Amino acid sequence: MKKLVNIGLIGAGSIGDVHLQTFSKLQNEAVIKGITDVNKELAKQKGQKFLIESIYPTSETLLNDTSIDAVIIAVPNKYHASLAILALRAGKHVLIEKPMGINSEAAKEIVRAERESGKLVMVAHQMRWMNLIQQIKTQVEKDAFGSIYHAKTGWFRRKGIPGWGSWFTQKDHSGGGPLIDIGVHMLDVALHLMGNPKPISVYGSTYAEFGPKQKGIGSWGIPDWKGKYDVEDFASAFIKMDNGSSLTLEVSWAVHMDTNNDPFIHLMGSEGGASLIGNRGKILTEQFGRQIDLELSVEDSEIGDERVQLSKHFIECIREGKKPITSSMSGLTNNLIIDAIYKSSKTGKEIELDWEI
Repeated sequence: MKKLVNIGLIGAGSIGDVHLQTFSKLQNEAVIKGITDVNKELAKQKGQKFLIESIYPTSETLLNDTSIDAVIIAVPNKYHASLAILALRAGKHVLIEKPMGINSEAAKEIVRAERESGKLVMVAHQMRWMNLIQQIKTQVEKDAFGSIYHAKTGWFRRKGIPGWGSWFTQKDHSGGGPLIDIGVHMLDVALHLMGNPKPISVYGSTYAEFGPKQKGIGSWGIPDWKGKYDVEDFASAFIKMDNGSSLTLEVSWAVHMDTNNDPFIHLMGSEGGASLIGNRGKILTEQFGRQIDLELSVEDSEIGDERVQLSKHFIECIREGKKPITSSMSGLTNNLIIDAIYKSSKTGKEIELDWEI
């Protein structure tokens, strides 16, 4: 019988709740043995609700527990790097919410700590485990699309600014707006489907047309009207790869346009392509001079299962010593691109990525 993987959860908020619900479905594989949060009452409530054995007063006391094999970091972006590094030095494997770091330097610090520790870091990019994404990835690996020379990805939310005035909308706590919040997901999955080419340069622009006016407010998070908004609410970028391919990205928390609020990806290859919008996908090609569109199907039972698949992969990597699909280097890649987009928007210039670790 396999030994259960003992996990500690740092962060009892909304995303921590997602992990609690997910691992409650994996009780034969792993158990969330301990929980901690700066809001001690919230940690106590979640501990009682999910029958968690230990409620720790601080993250340090949780990390000092030698019975804990791995930790989940589900806190504001500002604290990702410091907690991940402490966890690695304490001999714990780490599952960290996106973005891996608040910026690329923080991400590099995590990579260095991981290499020194011999433990693994995995970034919680659940979209890679979406059924339609996996179907398209299978075709990419079969070379069904030929050379993928360009991809277009994005996520337009019409009215979705989260937690106005809270850490979400304060750059020193979040690192940015929709670019680092939802854009990081689209960057990650687009690069994954393109075959993980190495990004080398970026040209981008960001805008803040809604948040400063307290418009475009969404339902996620708790507003703090005494707080501040100093991040973007729209971002666009053109990214060049070392193999000559390219990627365009557009994301918004709020925008005046006709949108169904679904994330999208379009792959363009020499022999075929693929399009995914929300839970609808298709493969596109040409045969005998005629265009061919193949609709991709997904069972209702497979929609929303990606968090479970991600968590199973994390457990498997711990047990078998495998490199996670969403490794620390994938997290660093995303952080490098995001930093370059912000810098390009500020300077008006194309920015080359700095890969030196």
